[in-house]
Amino acid sequence: MRAWVVVVAVAFTEEERVRITADLLDTAERLYASQGLKKTSLEELTAPAGISKASFYAFFDSKETLYKEVMIRRAPLIARRHGEVFRRPVSAESLAEVMGTWTVVLTTDPFYRRLFTHPEELRAVVRRIGAEEVARVTPYVIDPLLDYIAKGQADGVIDSSVRPEIILGVIRTIGLIVMNRHLYGDTYDDVLETTIKTLARGLTASDEL
Repeated sequence: MRAWVVVVAVAFTEEERVRITADLLDTAERLYASQGLKKTSLEELTAPAGISKASFYAFFDSKETLYKEVMIRRAPLIARRHGEVFRRPVSAESLAEVMGTWTVVLTTDPFYRRLFTHPEELRAVVRRIGAEEVARVTPYVIDPLLDYIAKGQADGVIDSSVRPEIILGVIRTIGLIVMNRHLYGDTYDDVLETTIKTLARGLTASDEL
């Protein structure tokens, strides 16, 4: 006699959906920051929320989609750290402060530190869900910085012959020092500060620092 297995889809109330979604985001944020996308299993993600692995897909299409949503949830927190300096006139001093704030993010925010040091994880997310979806983060993190650079160029403070995207890339090289701080030993703080000041002076052609 043949046995039939009937799979019944679980129906969640709206209240349950809100609670489970929050649990999945909280768990993903912690696990993705500590062990990364690939090593995090569906079981690890769903167990704290009290749902089965199959039920995960009632909330997110994939682990990569969940990763993107964690990025989006954290992005405004990062953006607020830069908000005040972006409202001030562009100068070598304010540009140095922007870079200093970026180093604080990389040293204190475990999720974005992981993202910076493991770019292959972001590439995996882009391959699975598309660059357009990942770009939903840029209005919070990248666009304000590009606008700040463009404002400095319009005001004649930052070299306008260099594309803002290139200048953004130069600013982000500060992160390489942060991520390799073990190479500098006791000189790390001085190296970081001097590099930030040197870049700020060079990008603004200023000697105010």
